[in-house]
Amino acid sequence: HLQLACQTEMKPYYTSKLWWCGITLLGLGELGNFAAYGFAPIALVTPLGCISVIGSAFISVLFLKKTMRAADILGGTLTVTGTYLLVTFAPNVPQELTARQVENYLVSWPFFVYSILEIIIFCILLYFYKRKAVKHIVVLLMMVALLASLTVIAVKAVASMITLSAKGKMQLTYPVFYIMIVLMATSCAFQVKFLNQAMHLYEVTAVVPINFVFFTTSAIISGVIFYREFQSAALLSVFMFLFGCLLSFLGVFVIARNKKEHLQIPFIDCGHIPGQKLTGKIQPDSHSSCYGTLNNEDDLVKSPS
Repeated sequence: HLQLACQTEMKPYYTSKLWWCGITLLGLGELGNFAAYGFAPIALVTPLGCISVIGSAFISVLFLKKTMRAADILGGTLTVTGTYLLVTFAPNVPQELTARQVENYLVSWPFFVYSILEIIIFCILLYFYKRKAVKHIVVLLMMVALLASLTVIAVKAVASMITLSAKGKMQLTYPVFYIMIVLMATSCAFQVKFLNQAMHLYEVTAVVPINFVFFTTSAIISGVIFYREFQSAALLSVFMFLFGCLLSFLGVFVIARNKKEHLQIPFIDCGHIPGQKLTGKIQPDSHSSCYGTLNNEDDLVKSPS
């Protein structure tokens, strides 16, 4: 995107081979993330998403020539330490979930109560979002997190049933498998909608850490309630696991804090123009017959080429 923004002739990003390469790698990574839910607990897989934040920080230094900050080193250290605790003290529960087990979990009382509470909270947030036009970042990302809890439940069920089917224990003939696919697709679609709204209204540096904390917390809670992942865990293991989550959260916030992204778009210094209140520069507009734009007090006035 930075390369395309600096070109004299602006081209759509989907014509770039580099962009398609990145999308392919992203798809492979998400496929691996999906498969991981079939082999490990939700409480382990979801918090490990903080590794992507560390990876982004170091990749930006290597490829985007960003400066390595002390905050990146400190945040990376906290995140790695938290990740070590997460892996060490994550719940050790059987991961081969059959369709019958998923059906039993769906009709259990803990999940029924959890679902009712989640629906009530989501409807309240949606009311403030739609009727009262409250678009605070916490409201938006809370709705994303509530939907995400359903997503991870469905993803783990689908991934586990596919894994068992690949091993010869066919699970794809049960209706619950397709119910979970519909739940996964629906919750993902609405999740993306509200997340895009948050990204449009707020800085990425604010959205990423808050969304990571909300998403991870809701996923862990759903794993505890639906799949009963900490049912037989020792108190010390639970405490150390939560401490590892806290360190990972702090690490993500430290890395994302005060991190600004600037596109390297060329500007032309036009100096002082009588009668115009300017920032002093004009940004070229390749999609218009006008060369650039001038910021007037009332409206956007374009100067002829």
